[in-house]
Amino acid sequence: MPSDDRLRKLQVICASFWCLLSAGIIFGFAAFKIVLIEEGVYSDLCSDPHVPGEKACVKQDLKLNYMFTVSAGLTNVMALPVGYILDHYGPRISGFIGSIGISMGALFFIFAKRLYPVIDPYLIGYMFLAAGGPFVFISCFQLANSFPAKSGAILAVLTGAFDTSSALFLGYRLFYQKISTSLTLGKFFTLYLTVPAFIFICQCTIMPSSSYKSVAAVARTAVEGLNEEGQFIDGNRDAAILPDDEEERQFLLASNSRGERRISVSGRRVSVLEAYAEGRLEEKSGGLFGILHDQPALTQIKTPWFYLMLIFAALAMLRVNYFIATIRTQEEYLLGDIKAAIRINGIFDILLPLGGVISIPFIGIILDHFQSLTTLALLANLSVVIGLFGLVKHSFLANLIGIVLFVVYRPFYYTVVSDYCSKVFGFQTFGTIYGLLTCLCGIFNLAQSKLDAYTHTTFKMNPGPINAILVTLTIISTASLIQYIRIQLRLRQHGNTN
Repeated sequence: MPSDDRLRKLQVICASFWCLLSAGIIFGFAAFKIVLIEEGVYSDLCSDPHVPGEKACVKQDLKLNYMFTVSAGLTNVMALPVGYILDHYGPRISGFIGSIGISMGALFFIFAKRLYPVIDPYLIGYMFLAAGGPFVFISCFQLANSFPAKSGAILAVLTGAFDTSSALFLGYRLFYQKISTSLTLGKFFTLYLTVPAFIFICQCTIMPSSSYKSVAAVARTAVEGLNEEGQFIDGNRDAAILPDDEEERQFLLASNSRGERRISVSGRRVSVLEAYAEGRLEEKSGGLFGILHDQPALTQIKTPWFYLMLIFAALAMLRVNYFIATIRTQEEYLLGDIKAAIRINGIFDILLPLGGVISIPFIGIILDHFQSLTTLALLANLSVVIGLFGLVKHSFLANLIGIVLFVVYRPFYYTVVSDYCSKVFGFQTFGTIYGLLTCLCGIFNLAQSKLDAYTHTTFKMNPGPINAILVTLTIISTASLIQYIRIQLRLRQHGNTN
């Protein structure tokens, strides 16, 4: 058995590797869908026999998109049970469940031709892949505290692996189209079974049975640079949010003279360093940090801070997943050229996994240097701009710019929502609040199939009306959220002044 330090390094490396191959592979659907059509999946729904290389008929296209819609929603819904299992049974059990789920997904694809049409193995298999991903991904977050001083870097690597995992199906599509069509779905997923097997073996051998730290502790480490007791993390004494020696002495004297030692929600007395870090973060976030930190989760959920963000996040997630599922048909209509649409689809398949990795450092810079309200406004404006580009017809350049902005917007959206939850609701309730918000967004995401049906039938493949409606709702929801935050921050500032 390797030394403790080497073991922890090996754990991080192995977790990053399997996240790269399993965490969010279902979001590579745009590339995978092309292979599914080539393989004739659901072609029996078409009135004419399937001809390889041709576009899907309406019923086939809707069925394929529904497969992604349900699976994408399920991925987000799983945030709540994953959190519960992590809290009560630990990361090893979560890893076991995830590896079994991914194995089941692969097996349904392997035996799909024998099972169809008695049951729908493609839908069930994709759902198992979707459900297994969060179990093997979220359980890795606690590894950020295996090396506390490098927790931010470890979280960035794991998040980057999740974003890049959608490239798995891109690689499969390129091999299938450019090298050999003999790599059928059955053969591909037979090879893919090695991934859940690897995860299972790692859980049995090198991975910890209990968490190094809770999800709340990971969130605190990433934001404050302090541990659960409100003290410096080893090797992280130079965190930018924390004071230098002179500042620390002055703050200690001032706080001791005023008796500022409040009690946290958990009943632990807040350390002086913790109070200093929270004060600095409140200032840095423009007053957003700490708004509801002393409130129980049930009270937090009943406030506009939660449900206004929920409305915005649900609409944003719906737009993101709707675009991933329908990019090919949308571009065919907007460009009026199948070859141009295929070209855009190919570019998107490459940019989607790259977008998350490339944008991570820039997202960090934005979060570090701009107040939270400014960041939310930037996210909202970017969302509207992307929507407007999606309404432009017969312009390859406009649609390309929209796609480039989209692949940057997607990880930016997820990061900002997570950052908002940690700052507004606090670390003690972070897992519950963020998990519930993500779960509800996943349920709302099921509306995607209705939007897809309206586009195919009522609007005769024209994505404009649905996109225009979603952009309008986005403008209303973001304006409401930002205006509410602005008013509350003004009231808080006025109260502090008094």
